[in-house]
Amino acid sequence: MHGYGPTPQQPTTPRPSQATLTAVRVILVTVTVLSCSLLAWAAMLRLAIVTRRPRDWILLVVVALLNGGLFVFIMATPDDPDDMSDAAAAVLFLWLIGVLAGVITYYLYAEIRHYNSLGTPRGAPSPYAATVPTHPAPLPYQQQHSAQHPVQQQAPQPNPYTQQAPPPTPTPAPQRLDQVRAELDELSDYLRKEHKEHKEHKEHKDGEGR
Repeated sequence: MHGYGPTPQQPTTPRPSQATLTAVRVILVTVTVLSCSLLAWAAMLRLAIVTRRPRDWILLVVVALLNGGLFVFIMATPDDPDDMSDAAAAVLFLWLIGVLAGVITYYLYAEIRHYNSLGTPRGAPSPYAATVPTHPAPLPYQQQHSAQHPVQQQAPQPNPYTQQAPPPTPTPAPQRLDQVRAELDELSDYLRKEHKEHKEHKEHKDGEGR
């Protein structure tokens, strides 16, 4: 039994990169065609080793026997193509085309199907990784309870027993204005007195000059 958390995935058999598979297929198909299907057993050997299925091993043996029989038939025909009968030429042609087309078609189909069943190549991102939703691990009971019933934060209540200091009362201004007015009156009286004395002194000097 597994506890909380994602279920561990079963390891899958890694597969080569797509470029490597394509290169191997091109080489084996080219060898089969250029050898006139005499080396078709190489592609079937590759397929049997990869899939490890009894059917592919049996087909490998069948193709190897067909290649051996074809080689023997070619060696038994006359060296001069003109001396070959039409029946022998038709049998040789059908034999070559049948082995060539059958091996290439089955090899490519079986190998592509086999690697597609293994998943994506090594180092390549899965095309389904972005579409499959991931489920988070379940939370413990306490975290679930706190998530379902969040604690409500209460606003601080004012203390009714705290007395607020009264705002300072401004100093009354009329007393200050009266003081300034009195000083201005004294200064005005002083200036008038000075002006009067200065005028009398001037008239006295003018009288003496006459």
